[in-house]
Amino acid sequence: MSAILETRGLTRRFGGLTAVSGVDFTLQPGEIRALIGPNGAGKTTFVSMLVGRISPSAGQIAFLGQDITALPAHTRVARGMAYTFQITSVFQRLSVAENVALAARRHLRHEAEVAARAEALLDRVGLGGQGAQMAAELSYGHQRLLEIAMGLAQEPKLLILDEPTQGLAESEIAAFKALVLGLVPATTVLLIEHNMAVVMELAHRITVLNFGEVLAEGSPEQVRANPAVQAAYLGAA
Repeated sequence: MSAILETRGLTRRFGGLTAVSGVDFTLQPGEIRALIGPNGAGKTTFVSMLVGRISPSAGQIAFLGQDITALPAHTRVARGMAYTFQITSVFQRLSVAENVALAARRHLRHEAEVAARAEALLDRVGLGGQGAQMAAELSYGHQRLLEIAMGLAQEPKLLILDEPTQGLAESEIAAFKALVLGLVPATTVLLIEHNMAVVMELAHRITVLNFGEVLAEGSPEQVRANPAVQAAYLGAA
């Protein structure tokens, strides 16, 4: 099976600091992969290179078998990559439905189809009936759910979720887990998440970054039992 996403030797330096160092990473279609590690491990920098927010200092990124290392972020989106930010990026002055409609128009032209798609996605993420509300009026957790709906509206082949459960209540986290499980195998998911209960339940495989390098990779059981991971991250959690 061909990888949906692959990096080879991916590296990013900021002056004398190497934030990500020579990372080889392979993501298979239909997989839920978690990316974890301590604060400062390089997760955000790594993902920022994947989505085109920053350029690597060295290494390559391939998506759907094509080299995208030098492509701008909007081209990666057009090719099927969607990313929800760690800090919400919803349009505060638009309604909830208008936010989703903006994203849906990438693939749909008729306004009736756009409106129906927005309504269906809001129902799917747990925001049904809130379409007319202003996005700025939503709680932080619900803005995260709105951003997921916006990502799904782009019909991505790969959905990258950065700390999606931050600000969610326990009942909302349960609904979020069901949502993610329902996305695969049609959509591949890369999950950057600190909530280890969510990670261990959802992820098929886990990649652990530490000091910008891959510390470990494997199933949730393998990662949980890894002494190096316990020492660097899990044991301190």
